[in-house]
Amino acid sequence: MSEVLVTGGAGFIGSNTVDLLIQKGYSVAVVDNLSSGEKKNLNPKANFHKVDITSPSLEGVFAKEKPKQVIHLAAQIDVRRSIKEPSYDASVNVLGSINLLESCRKNRVKKIVYASSGGAVYGEPQYNPVDEKHQIRPICPYGASKYAVEKYVELYGVTHSLDYNIVRYGNVYGPRQDPLGEAGVVAIFTGLLSQGKQPVIWGDGAQTRDFGYVGDIAEANLTALECEGKARVYNIGSGLETSVNEITEELIKATGAKVTPKHADAVPGEVRKIYLNIGLAGRELKWRPKVDLARGIKATVEWVRHG
Repeated sequence: MSEVLVTGGAGFIGSNTVDLLIQKGYSVAVVDNLSSGEKKNLNPKANFHKVDITSPSLEGVFAKEKPKQVIHLAAQIDVRRSIKEPSYDASVNVLGSINLLESCRKNRVKKIVYASSGGAVYGEPQYNPVDEKHQIRPICPYGASKYAVEKYVELYGVTHSLDYNIVRYGNVYGPRQDPLGEAGVVAIFTGLLSQGKQPVIWGDGAQTRDFGYVGDIAEANLTALECEGKARVYNIGSGLETSVNEITEELIKATGAKVTPKHADAVPGEVRKIYLNIGLAGRELKWRPKVDLARGIKATVEWVRHG
């Protein structure tokens, strides 16, 4: 039996969250199909189940572990793949999440924390920093699927008394992010610069994002889990606007690389400028980020170099 079940718990954000939960004394079960997560990320104190969230086998995991709470991080996160294969994106993110919610309902789970995307659900912002009341206008299937699940989580809260908190992340970076993966400019550029290779900036590099350190994100997940009686949506990030050019300069400084980045054509449909208003999480969850960009980048570079 486990108190908390974490989907995607062998992944980047998931494994950091599992480590924190175990550090705080929770018993944890992990569900991960290892499509992007890695066994080496798994905390040995967690009960691991290699199961896909879309699988009927998921209910058996719930019956065995009997979790009281769930943190749902497993997802298809590649924006470009969501554009090329929207049906696949929806099958994992929407249908997989409904399968998970049904397992929660049948096994009387008390609470779920669902990880959504502050970078994708709002679309091109009408104002910055973006708060939770901003209009929802996703410009890619990934953003649409993440928001659709928010509504399902809220629905299960109303119809089945499932307590919840929804956390909308900015651009998360830090140790264990795959430097060879599709997502995560910090990890990808760190991997290239550490090898003396030239990173490619899409467009002019003036596009801005909200870069949140994974340790802070894990803390937010824990806080959202423990905070009772809210059932709300919270933006989670740094609350700061940082351009891709600025991030690249910081990474070149941290790696000591003697490389000048090159520029390529901008990606169609990419949000130009966005960063998050994280005030609500500060007021209600009493959560605030602790790790600034320089420290976070230094930790990320160290991990890429030494593991």
